[in-house]
Amino acid sequence: MNSEKVISGFFIILALTINFGFVYGDIDVIAHHSVYELAAAFIVNVIATVMKLGDKTQIGSVLLATSLVADLQLIAAATYWGIATMHGGVTPDASSVIISLAAGALIANIISVALFVGETLMLKR
Repeated sequence: MNSEKVISGFFIILALTINFGFVYGDIDVIAHHSVYELAAAFIVNVIATVMKLGDKTQIGSVLLATSLVADLQLIAAATYWGIATMHGGVTPDASSVIISLAAGALIANIISVALFVGETLMLKR
């Protein structure tokens, strides 16, 4: 068993599940979405991104790209949340933007997990 692949897979899948947990709920009700879960999703995504940096394969490059997209989307969501909070609170419109950005990161994480599983299945023993 390759312990590096296990740890990398753990963080890739954890990034997906935490991101899904944040996105799940009514899009315009900010009470259904925790700022701490958004922060956790970002931190785990960054860890997953760092773990993908050393891979020099073509699949590794695409995995890194999906991770960078997810990071960017989550940074945008957190920034928008902070700006909305400073300007009177998170309205349903602002909540929709925040959750939509996080949903974009969720799509990138789904692609990343699919590529990771595909790469794992193609490996020969």
